[in-house]
Amino acid sequence: MSLLNSVRNVIVPVHKEGYPFVAGFFVASLVLGWIFKPLFWIGLIFTLWCAYFFRDPERMTPQDDDLVVSPADGRVSGVQMVTPPAELNLGHEPMLRVSIFMNVFDCHVNRSPMRGRITTVAYRQGSFLNAELDKASEQNERNGLVVETKHGEIGVVQIAGLVARRILCFVNENEPVDAGERIGLIRFGSRLDVFLPAEAAARVAVGQRAIAGETVIAEFGSLKGPILSRRS
Repeated sequence: MSLLNSVRNVIVPVHKEGYPFVAGFFVASLVLGWIFKPLFWIGLIFTLWCAYFFRDPERMTPQDDDLVVSPADGRVSGVQMVTPPAELNLGHEPMLRVSIFMNVFDCHVNRSPMRGRITTVAYRQGSFLNAELDKASEQNERNGLVVETKHGEIGVVQIAGLVARRILCFVNENEPVDAGERIGLIRFGSRLDVFLPAEAAARVAVGQRAIAGETVIAEFGSLKGPILSRRS
């Protein structure tokens, strides 16, 4: 039984949205293998990668309404004051924006950065520029959420990338949401932007790796101010 439990702990579940893709890759591997046997093994490698891409691991989320956790696995690509997208109706004043870029090897299940209630779900069509570009926030296809929290309304924006062609949202307006709860998924490389009131203090730096539902990216109510970081 201990061996079985060890195997279960190592194998990460695949999100149900990935089942058709994993099955499709495996069937294609069988067909290619029937044509030319070595192609089966190449296809099998891609099948395993697809299963890895759609992995959906459990996360340990801090239970503190003053903390903002990362909505995505990936690299922090921006921490700056920016006017939020118009469709979120969060006003015209700059808000603290923390951007997380996900490459094709990151887990792509998105999570709520704070506890609250979904007040807005706003989808907008657009381009498919490289999600690391700053202009991707304005020009790319995106899905925006507004969460009413203890510290006011915050915005969470799922942004499609150069390869990503489908944004999935798992929540609806007027639904309650917990910090770290799964709210969506973006297929094959993308970006998440979190817009926070100006009084929030950033707790990450550009270039830092973040884990969805676990890494604290900002904090409310702290007198310490922003934390300085250095690369070593």
